[in-house]
Amino acid sequence: MSVVIVGGNDCMVRRYKDLCKQYDCQAKVFTQMKDGLKNKIGCPDLLVLFTSTMSHKMLRYALNETKGQDSMIVARSHSSSMSALRNILEEHAC
Repeated sequence: MSVVIVGGNDCMVRRYKDLCKQYDCQAKVFTQMKDGLKNKIGCPDLLVLFTSTMSHKMLRYALNETKGQDSMIVARSHSSSMSALRNILEEHAC
């Protein structure tokens, strides 16, 4: 399963990826708005949006890039903690 995480904390990127690996998921993490973000998201199975740590522009790019992909699951969380990601993965990746 492929997971794209948008938002979150810069210092947590490695921990997000390691947690996804424990659930047999490949993860891409975008914590900041960079050039080409909307071209790098791709077609994930699960899109995780940490809404408290991302800009409105970043949210719009992520949602517009994945518009029309019916098989993709979008999970939003106001918290960008490890337990929030673990709960999302428990619900959708198992």
